[in-house]
Amino acid sequence: MRSAKSKHGRRRHVQQELFRRGGKRRGAGRKPRGARAGERHEARPDFKPYHALHVVMRVAPGVGSLRRRKMYKAMRDATITAAMRERFRIVHISLQRNHVHMLVEAEHKAALARGMQGFQVSVARNINTVLGDGTRRRRGKVFTDRYHVNVIKTPTQAHHTIRYILGNWRHHKEDLQGLASTWLVDPFSTGILFPDWVELEDRRWEDRPWMWPIRETYDPLIVFRPRTWILAEGWKKAGTISARDVPSRPH
Repeated sequence: MRSAKSKHGRRRHVQQELFRRGGKRRGAGRKPRGARAGERHEARPDFKPYHALHVVMRVAPGVGSLRRRKMYKAMRDATITAAMRERFRIVHISLQRNHVHMLVEAEHKAALARGMQGFQVSVARNINTVLGDGTRRRRGKVFTDRYHVNVIKTPTQAHHTIRYILGNWRHHKEDLQGLASTWLVDPFSTGILFPDWVELEDRRWEDRPWMWPIRETYDPLIVFRPRTWILAEGWKKAGTISARDVPSRPH
């Protein structure tokens, strides 16, 4: 405020105009948490029903590794729930220690949003239950940030993405550790359900699906067979995929 003299000689206060432009000041407010916090929430990319989607979800550090039997079961139960949706379809899924890769088909953005929301809620509830003390569920976030989506539009993209998701355990050297090292395909993925491995080329088609030798106690994740041309047939234009491939990042 500043003072000014009135015509009677007495000082009066004049209210200065407040600077209102520009919104909240820089640096104000609660700081984001987590190493990946603060990423911009950009609009989801546009896609067509005949495209495929590579979705990546990252889990909070307090959750621990997803590559454990109880975590696998929690995720499998969530895939059963997700399989009830026709407009949102999980085709492949791969569980790594701190993240999940999925290959998804969706009719439109709303179907993707609803399907992913329902799936993440189901996964979070199941995981918090198995991490509880037997009486109460664990409390806290399961996923660290928004899931990331990449649209798959070409056969080459589809080939690289399928190869990357199903071979991701080799990319992270999980194939060299523990029980997984005795498998040709990743037991924490839907590799067991992929009928087009190059190793199966000499098998009759009816003998290909679900043919890998598995233990009686192993229950595969529940997913859809692909309905889009790009995931069912189109990717084959870019070559074959071996269960022994060690993929780099998809292009």
